Amino acid sequence: MNSPLAERLRPQQLSDFISQEHLVGENGIITKQIKSGVLPSMIFWGPPGVGKTTLANIIANSTDRPFFKLSAINSGVKDIRDVIEQAKQKGALFTVKNPILFIDEIHRFSKSQQDSLLEAVEKGWVTLIGATTENPSFEVIPALLSRCQVYTLNAFSKTDLENLLKRALLEDAWLQNKNIQIKETDALLRYSGGDARKLLNMFELLIGSVENNHIIEITNQLVTKQMSTNAARYDKTGEQHYDIISAFIKSIRGSDPNAAVYYLARMIEGGEDVKFIARRLLILASEDVGNANPTALVLANSTFQAVSVIGHPESRILLSQCATYLACSPKSNASYEAINKAQQIVKQTGDLSVPLHLRNAPTKLMKELDYGKDYKYAHSHEGNFADQEFLPDELSNTKIYQPGNNQREQAQQAYLKSKWKDKYGY
Repeated sequence: MNSPLAERLRPQQLSDFISQEHLVGENGIITKQIKSGVLPSMIFWGPPGVGKTTLANIIANSTDRPFFKLSAINSGVKDIRDVIEQAKQKGALFTVKNPILFIDEIHRFSKSQQDSLLEAVEKGWVTLIGATTENPSFEVIPALLSRCQVYTLNAFSKTDLENLLKRALLEDAWLQNKNIQIKETDALLRYSGGDARKLLNMFELLIGSVENNHIIEITNQLVTKQMSTNAARYDKTGEQHYDIISAFIKSIRGSDPNAAVYYLARMIEGGEDVKFIARRLLILASEDVGNANPTALVLANSTFQAVSVIGHPESRILLSQCATYLACSPKSNASYEAINKAQQIVKQTGDLSVPLHLRNAPTKLMKELDYGKDYKYAHSHEGNFADQEFLPDELSNTKIYQPGNNQREQAQQAYLKSKWKDKYGY
């Protein structure tokens, strides 16, 4: 037993792969690609421990392609070019099956590192498979992203993880020599955070730490007792990543700067990507503060830009300033609620016709069809306001935006009431 349990149980073929039916099921897109032998470059996006690396290995084995692997943590541009050169030489032996280059945690590559992949992907020297736990729309440069298909791997369900434990008991030789009875799984699944690799390795450590009695009963109490002495520190790729950022955002939304700075410190000490934190503050500034304090969005955007330039460790000061400012700011989600309501209306009513007087009339024909006719230019009227219909006829008098109950938005309410009291009921 030289390798960890998770490695010993690593699936070698698609039929052994757990979950992800939309990708590897009978009608899954990757199943079809393997059968056809035509593979695009692709990005696997999903939480840790859902099989991104395993799936890349299975694809390479199933299509009989050379397989090269890099980790973005310890690879530079020179490493990338060396591997691409090796792949080109290997690929010269194949007429169709170009080698696979797998890059783990591709979101950690800098722009220059990602740029160095473009030619190899464009010219087909390699089929790139990247794995990331972060949204590739933010972390992968557009030029590379446009050359790849993005496939989302979903978090494992409770049933998936329990089936994985059952498989371990049935297939692993070391576990077969022990009399193990799994009575409860809640604590095991909670400590693993849905990470299959972490679950298996933790299960192996648990079994190894229990005295080898005739029967080893796995209960929530036993797991909690054994694991409480080895509680996980902040893990930026695990369950705490999501729990801490959630607590951080909710503390700011709840106007508690003390808790906000505490959770910010937890993330910084844990090595969280400062740009990830700044990005979440930028979203919050609009979603939760909004028009109650429009300056919040300006500060959050400035923070994001400054953090991107300054980096760690000084960026912690900027993040602290922004977090405490947002926590102490008045709150409103009126804009957030408005766009949600508007999108729901669009889904229900479809593409309604824009009123003729609001339409653009760049051609003579359009003018003859009354495009733009009777439009009232607001600045030509008293108070820079002209009473006219702006919504499609079917939505006339539909109020979508309701200002929040705070000083700034009450000023908006008063302005709207002076203009639209009879129409929208402000």
